[in-house]
Amino acid sequence: MSETTAHTNSSDGVTPVIEAIGIDVGYGSVSVIKGMHLSVKPGEVVALLGVNGAGKSTTVKALAGELRLTAGEIRLKGEVTTDPLHKRARRGLRLITEERSVFMGLSAADNLRLGGHNKDAVLEIFPELERLLRRKAGLLSGGEQQMLTLGRALASKPDILLIDELSLGLAPLVLERLLTKVREAADSGTGVLLVEQHIRYALEMSDRAYVLSRGQIVLQGDAADMLLRVDEIERSYLESGELADTTH
Repeated sequence: MSETTAHTNSSDGVTPVIEAIGIDVGYGSVSVIKGMHLSVKPGEVVALLGVNGAGKSTTVKALAGELRLTAGEIRLKGEVTTDPLHKRARRGLRLITEERSVFMGLSAADNLRLGGHNKDAVLEIFPELERLLRRKAGLLSGGEQQMLTLGRALASKPDILLIDELSLGLAPLVLERLLTKVREAADSGTGVLLVEQHIRYALEMSDRAYVLSRGQIVLQGDAADMLLRVDEIERSYLESGELADTTH
């Protein structure tokens, strides 16, 4: 494992489900992401780590089609795309943002019906939601809301799942339950990009990882290797008081 910003396109003949090639992204005249190369292949979980403000959410939004690139390109299943999110969704992309993606005034069941989601498929993933179907989503706990959100995404069997801070406000046991389902989806073929503040949990569930600092990839490698060096990586790249790991 070495510090690099080299192109990460697959050398094993497997086409990434999503790939960023030399992308620059910003807000107005402010550049946030600079020359990023990143890829996610089918069946793997890739963690994107960095302190608050490093550009993680900006990266996810760019991959999802919510932000325009100022340079470079995004490839979805090997094809260059400039499509907005709703069109990328038709091609198998799902996005889970750090904001809770539920309609608080509707019941859990209505949340599923509104999106045309398969209720039985969601309940197969998270059976504990069945007793909550009549309850308004706004009255569910944070963990239950995220089960509803993640269950909807996973029930559609996406090709690529982008997850931005699934764990915000959640207890470690709930987070572990959610990430286990993410891992199971990857083992069934979904490519997952996981932005997660709890570094060790993220690395334990991931196959590969990138560390982002000031809009650039400064470190990348196998998640298992990074986990062995996690204290060193935290000191070198993630130590700011903004990215805390309280799970271990």
